[in-house]
This record gives sequence, structure tokens and C-alpha cells, in this order.
Amino acid sequence: MKRLAFIVGTWFGCGYWPWGPGTAGSVAAIAIAWTAVHFGGFGPRWFVLWTALLIPAGVWAATIVEKTTHIKDPSIVVVDEVAGQWLTLAGAITLNWKSWVLALVLFRVFDIWKPWPVRRLERLAAGAGIMADDIMAGLYGALVLFVAGCFNLY
Repeated sequence: MKRLAFIVGTWFGCGYWPWGPGTAGSVAAIAIAWTAVHFGGFGPRWFVLWTALLIPAGVWAATIVEKTTHIKDPSIVVVDEVAGQWLTLAGAITLNWKSWVLALVLFRVFDIWKPWPVRRLERLAAGAGIMADDIMAGLYGALVLFVAGCFNLY
């Protein structure tokens, strides 16, 4: 089970990317979402469901990786970035190249900046804290992306 936790937690190895593993996880999430939209006919609202399904698995995996590595919020865990990125995409009014880029930038900015209460959510225990701050960052990103779409900014 530890091996599966590392596979999920590092999002199939994206977390081992040496330069910005969180960004690598976000780009992987965008790539999966783009493929699902263009070849599977999925729309932005599906990403809410995907995020909801990924949260329990992410909490489980992140907890095991954290306990195994003895590192609080290890940088190799990027399943939280995947969930947060998908949640940001759910706020899109339409999906075009501008909305994809804006979603990536917005999520990464909120994830790195950690405005209130994002940083406080990191204090939750183990995998819950690892996942919760990125979910909140994803909610902020989705809100800004939605408002930007309402004003036809993409």
C-alpha cells in the first residue's frame, strides 16, 4: 500500500521533477483535463467531481508519504496541486487557450501566495492539511477565473 500511496501522492512521479514539482503537478492536471475536454467531451463542471473524488485518495496518500518520509508536507507530494488545479478549472466559463493559461497561473499564484485562510489550513493534520490548502487555493482560483469569464476577459 505504501507504493500505491507514493504513486498517487507524487502523481505518477510528477513530484520527483527537480524544478518546481508543484508546477509539474499542475501542468499534469492541465494536460489530463485538456485531453478529457478535447477527446472525451468533458466540460469544466466535471472537474468539481474529479476533485471531490481525488480528495480522499489524496489525503490518504499524502498522509502515508509524510509519515514515511518524516517530512511535514513533503515537496514530492503533488496530488494536492492536481486537485487544486482541477478545482480552479471548474470556474471557467469557457475553455480556450487563454482560460487554460489563466487557470494555471491563478492556481499557482494562490498556491504560492497562500492568502488567508489558505496558510492556516496547512496546520491541519498530515494529509488533510496538505490537501486543504490547495483546495482553498483552487477555490480562489476558480472564483477569479469565473469572474474574469463573466467580464469576457478570456
